[in-house]
Amino acid sequence: MKKIALSLGILATVLVNAQSIKTNIDLVNVKDDKVAVTMEFPKMKSGDIKFHFPKTVPGTYSVDDYGRFIEGIKFFDNKGKELTFTKVNDNTYALKNAQNLTKVTYLVNDSFDDEMDTSKHKAVFSPSGTDIEQGKVYMINTHGFIGYIDNMQDVPYQLVIQKPTDFYGTTALVDQDKSESTDTYVLANYAKVTDSPLMYTKPDYITFNAGGMDLVLGVYSPTGKYKAADFKDNLEKMVVAQKKFLGDMNTNKKYAILLYLSGGDGPQIKGFGALEHHESTSVVLPEMMPKDAIDKAITDVVSHEFFHTVNPLKTHSEEIHNFDYADPKMSQHLWMYEGGTEYFANLFQIQEGLIDKNEFLKRINEKITNSKNYDDTMPFTVMSKNVLLDQYKDQYRNVYEKGTLLAMCLDIELRKLSNGEMGYRDMIRKLSQRFGENKPFKDDKLIDELVTVTGYPQIKDFYNKYIAGSQPTPYAEYLSQVGVEISKQETPPIFWLIKDPNQTGYNEKNNTFVFDESSALSPFSKSIGFKITDEVLALDGKTIDIKNVPAFINYSKTIKDGQNVTVTVLRKNGDKMDKIDLKGKAILDKLTMETLQYKANPTAAEKKLQDQWLTGKK
Repeated sequence: MKKIALSLGILATVLVNAQSIKTNIDLVNVKDDKVAVTMEFPKMKSGDIKFHFPKTVPGTYSVDDYGRFIEGIKFFDNKGKELTFTKVNDNTYALKNAQNLTKVTYLVNDSFDDEMDTSKHKAVFSPSGTDIEQGKVYMINTHGFIGYIDNMQDVPYQLVIQKPTDFYGTTALVDQDKSESTDTYVLANYAKVTDSPLMYTKPDYITFNAGGMDLVLGVYSPTGKYKAADFKDNLEKMVVAQKKFLGDMNTNKKYAILLYLSGGDGPQIKGFGALEHHESTSVVLPEMMPKDAIDKAITDVVSHEFFHTVNPLKTHSEEIHNFDYADPKMSQHLWMYEGGTEYFANLFQIQEGLIDKNEFLKRINEKITNSKNYDDTMPFTVMSKNVLLDQYKDQYRNVYEKGTLLAMCLDIELRKLSNGEMGYRDMIRKLSQRFGENKPFKDDKLIDELVTVTGYPQIKDFYNKYIAGSQPTPYAEYLSQVGVEISKQETPPIFWLIKDPNQTGYNEKNNTFVFDESSALSPFSKSIGFKITDEVLALDGKTIDIKNVPAFINYSKTIKDGQNVTVTVLRKNGDKMDKIDLKGKAILDKLTMETLQYKANPTAAEKKLQDQWLTGKK
């Protein structure tokens, strides 16, 4: 029996290989920071073929056109003859009468080197991008390296990575060969390909078990400032808390974290954060961050990505389940996919004792403040469905602000309706039990499904008013029910370039102040023609010294209303930055600060609901 089983196993392997798309990524023979890729196909089922690279990928909500990083593409038949093709757009190639197509070859440029040049195309978010630095690091978000043929997305892929023998690949995938010079992975289909990032670099990784789950953390630190072991204790503490919070909602037995720290003489990038996958996440942070700040980012950002294993990776609508990489159709429910996930990423920390109740309230306060930079009357379902369109994409970041707050208010609503017996987490658990990774729900029927799993038709009214409707969410009303009140205080008039000075960032390369594109401009900035993408180089000739920022801030505080002011900025102009002086009379602006605080004397009902909200206990 053993001999027969072995023979059948060998035969099965041969058949799988014959019917798979063999893809080779060459990390050894790299030239001009370009990586060669070869894809070999089984017999074509159709003579007319379209070969694509993704326009966008799940978990991102922008048009990235990964095909624009491809060059020198060639298609070959079974006799090695080149086939003619038509380039339809950045991502798509059409071939006629290509029944004998057997191979495609091309070179891949990375997106990191292109990130600061947004003159032609908006930058790819770094954690979903690619980096090719010979002898140092290869960040392989597979959707940036590997394409697919229409109607062959469900064909298995055999991925072979040719690598330097002293490099290690951090990934959740299992290497199928024992060679030091190649890694071989078998993936069920193209969706699994795009769900499986890899990071190759000199070995710096740790493996351990936390909460019954095997983890691997791989780190690339360009100057060697950090090692993977530096982050183990914090990561382990976080994962144990997450697994406890999720309970049976999470079934992961393994998880990989690819931590890329940018800095040194590497590419200048700005898209810090992470991208989720079923069994891994790719994370990009600045190496210059102090260790405690990286630990905090791991707790906040990586936990967010891990919570995505529940939603939308394993509980999602048909738009996510049948994702069209070439012409994506977006779901209405970013309020749940991103907002609800971000709510979990904060709620688990208070319920599992990683932060105290005051820190939790501070975070909610910040989200309320930040949400005011967006259109509060725009229906979230409409924005979500159309997020790739120009008129909606600038509202996307609100999914992490108002989206979180919608989940919070729905949590409070459910707890009040159920006398504390059910909250948002319970609702998502019931939804995940009703549906799952291979059973999507209909996008326009989600609220009906939520009513079914909770048993409370009242939440449909909440949904129609605040999620699908245009009514601003009454945060004060909901927070009052859990013993929290809002106090307002008007600040003395201040001079600055954006409404909220706390949203000011720093560009280490240019020694400039920079601002998030969602930040609201101050009246003074509007009066002088300042653009949110401008980088502030100097104020009245006083340049920025990161080692003495207080001196710069103190000077800005001396500026009087009506005083002549010159702001020196760097402004993008094609491939270069122009140095421009913007002049005008200072306009000092008052800022109304709203602060959340726990009521000194909440009612018994408010105190009970507050305790249930903050502890998760019934």
